[in-house]
Amino acid sequence: MMQRTARFLFCFSLLTGCLLGSPLMAADKEPAAKADKPTIVTFGDSTTATRGPLVVYSMILEKELPAAGVPAKVVNSGIGGHTTHQAVGRFKKDVLQHDPDLVVIQYGINDSAVDVWRDPPATQSRVSVEQYDANLRKMIKQLKEKQISVILMTPNSLRWIPRMKKLYGKPPYDPEDVQGFNVLLKSYAAAVRKIAKEENVPLVDVYAAFENYDKQANQAADDLLLDGMHPNTQGQKMVADLLLPQIKAALANQDQ
Repeated sequence: MMQRTARFLFCFSLLTGCLLGSPLMAADKEPAAKADKPTIVTFGDSTTATRGPLVVYSMILEKELPAAGVPAKVVNSGIGGHTTHQAVGRFKKDVLQHDPDLVVIQYGINDSAVDVWRDPPATQSRVSVEQYDANLRKMIKQLKEKQISVILMTPNSLRWIPRMKKLYGKPPYDPEDVQGFNVLLKSYAAAVRKIAKEENVPLVDVYAAFENYDKQANQAADDLLLDGMHPNTQGQKMVADLLLPQIKAALANQDQ
């Protein structure tokens, strides 16, 4: 009798195991844990870096991306005064070591600068446009090799203020022309556009956006600038708004 009962219980356990699923089978059917949220590194000079109480575009993105359905981690690796020469040198430490899913790159203002205020005055840009082009392509190549998405941004355009006229108001700059501070910078912005097209990477044309804003009635590019050079909160918000759809598209493409 006891043997028949034991056999019955054994068979019953097999039957219920097949119908209801064993603990192992149930575990196999549990959904996989969610992946960590994507990491975005913003990489640039002082127009990217934090500046005291100024709300920069990386801060804006960190708040706006979750609201847009992209709860990403944003790492700001901007350093004031840097050119693409320094950027290449710190690329591994300040970008790649964060294991990013996407990198936003914006340089150009410092690269294009001719330091005419020095004694004796400089006669060449800190980084030639040819070397600037090569530096950006070198960083893009490293990101592509690691299958990391990249968005390029042109530098924002500049405007004269008295302090900048005192420092830079000499040839090749023209302090009498409203565009005289952009005389070299515009060619660096053009280089970024060319690189983005040839490397097939997304572009946010901040330079063009600031200039288009300036052309509208009752508006001026000065309204977007803190000191003739660095975007203020309004300018940073414009940059963030331009970046947001590009970031969403770039991250969505990674999932396909």
